[in-house]
Amino acid sequence: MTEDAPAGLAPSTRPANWRDLKPRLFAGVALAVIAFALLALGQRPFALLVLAVALAMSWEWGRMVRNASLDLPFAVQATAVTIAILLSVMGMPALGIAVIAIGTIVVFALGFGTESGLSAQGVLYVGLPAVMLLWLRGDGVLGFWAVLLVVACVAATDTAAFFTGRQIGGPKLWPAVSPNKTWSGLIGGVSASALTAVAVAQGISGASAGRMALIGLVLGLVAQAGDLAESALKRLFSVKDTSSLIPGHGGVMDRMDGIVAAAIAAGLIALGTNANAPARALLLGG
Repeated sequence: MTEDAPAGLAPSTRPANWRDLKPRLFAGVALAVIAFALLALGQRPFALLVLAVALAMSWEWGRMVRNASLDLPFAVQATAVTIAILLSVMGMPALGIAVIAIGTIVVFALGFGTESGLSAQGVLYVGLPAVMLLWLRGDGVLGFWAVLLVVACVAATDTAAFFTGRQIGGPKLWPAVSPNKTWSGLIGGVSASALTAVAVAQGISGASAGRMALIGLVLGLVAQAGDLAESALKRLFSVKDTSSLIPGHGGVMDRMDGIVAAAIAAGLIALGTNANAPARALLLGG
């Protein structure tokens, strides 16, 4: 995600791009503080953040895929996502997933233009990670640590991939989709994610550093895959950013691509381990 922005620029343009990092840092720190505070306050305050992000992403999806902001598919997607979030907060995430599935089918059935399939995928793209994050957060004190793990691993991956790719360079990862991403950035990002997971483990009684490092590797890899998938989607529609909602960063989707993928992966790991205690399953393995 972040590795793409300034890499590969001519030397004469580099100072301006480093100056551009200032608003990015301010916006990033402000968002991080707000997100951490709401996450720490509990599932319901965190749900407000998730809802706001999900609605913004739904708007951006329609804007990019259908070139429309507030149309009928957006209304269906926003309604389905909102209901799914409410059900998750009420302790019924399975019903939330069912609502997301229904919303996906309805948007597809509307058949707006030639992009009805992609319009429908937007409901899944926004709704599934929202439900997964709230499902994890609802698992007591460990829920806080589980969501923190996901977000911290993605942030570490993005940051390390940017700086490693910029400083080391080397072969491109997938130039047809994301011309500035490198294998060195991928390795640096995933390594940072594993180290971050080990650091998070220090605050969790009974957590295995080795297991957490493995979880961090998986989340880092998945986050990078999510980043590439969004880059491919933006290239398909010839857009640089999904919007300009976040100063210096672009759109909400531009910041959430890695978290979308990592949240779904974390939820699937928890589901396959112990669906009755998802955060414990993710962090402790049972």
